[in-house]
This record gives sequence, C-alpha cells and structure tokens, in this order.
Amino acid sequence: MTKKVLILLADGFEEVEAVGTGDVLKRLGCKCVMAGLDSDRVRSSASLYICADTLLDTLLADSSSLYSFDAVVLPGGLPGATNLRDDARVKKIVTDFAAEGKIVAAICAAPAALSSFGVLNGRKVTGYPGCERLSPVSDLAFTGSRTERDGNIVTGKGPGASLEFGAEIGRALGIEEEKITATLDAMFVVRG
Repeated sequence: MTKKVLILLADGFEEVEAVGTGDVLKRLGCKCVMAGLDSDRVRSSASLYICADTLLDTLLADSSSLYSFDAVVLPGGLPGATNLRDDARVKKIVTDFAAEGKIVAAICAAPAALSSFGVLNGRKVTGYPGCERLSPVSDLAFTGSRTERDGNIVTGKGPGASLEFGAEIGRALGIEEEKITATLDAMFVVRG
C-alpha cells in the first residue's frame, strides 16, 4: 500500500528541506502532497516560490482525506518554522497525528514547533543549533545528530541533512532498508 505524506508549507520555509525530503520520499514510492497554509503559491526563506499541490483548508474541509495521510512533515526555515508553530490548524494536525501514532517529522527550526505543541515529551531530537529558543517549552535538547527517530517522531538537523531526513521518514513508514539504500546510492548521497 502506498504511504501518503503531507508536507506543510508556510511562507518562509526552507526550500531544500521541503523539496529534498519530498523528492526522496517520492523515489521511495510515497505519495507526497505539499499543502500551503495560506496560498498555493508559497514563498521560501530565499524568496523562491513553490506551487503547493493544495491548500491546507481544502484538506481540512475533508477530514477523511486529511487523516488518510501516514505522516506529516514540517520543514524548517525562518520565519517558516515560526509560522507553522503559530498556526492552530497545524497544531491540531500534528497533535492528532502524534496521538494516533502516525509519523510526525520536523527539520531544522521546526522541531521547536513540535516542542510548542507538546508532542516531544522528552524524546531524542535533533535540529538546527539554537532553534530551541523558538519554543516556550524547555524540553528541547538536541543530540546533534543529522537525523533522529524516537518512536513516531523523526527530526533532522538542517538543509544538508534533508535527503537523510527523507530516508529516515521512509524507515519510520516501514519502507525496506534495501530500497532506501538503493535510492540513496542512486542519488549519490554520502552518509555517515
């Protein structure tokens, strides 16, 4: 069965983290949908524009469609990560997915949003150094690893770890290691 991944895009997102992560997941056979929070034309932190597949409100209008996703991904970047953190719709999706045991993933500055939403509960995480200041909760202690997975929570350090982050989400979704390795090798991704 094809795994479905929802990637949330807020103005100010880090484009490598959104596109690179989605690219790896698509190569692994996942269906990835990028949803813009407020527009289907979303501006990145480097002022590049990405056309989202849909609007978040369109997905929210059909909750059965929204909750058919197996994972939700929050790219970092500023102010993208804080825009995600401050959006009540994003908080509801993330907390619902976490409560259902679905994969919740965040990279770079976005783990601070997960912390603010209360879904980390002392789990091992990684992220961009210093972004813990973006969370009012003090439970955000980074390991410094390029990626971390603790239960259904997957986190990544930053743009340079985007491809590995996508692969780690694939692992969490149950994609075979042989397929992940072959995909990363075909992309010439240097690991370890």
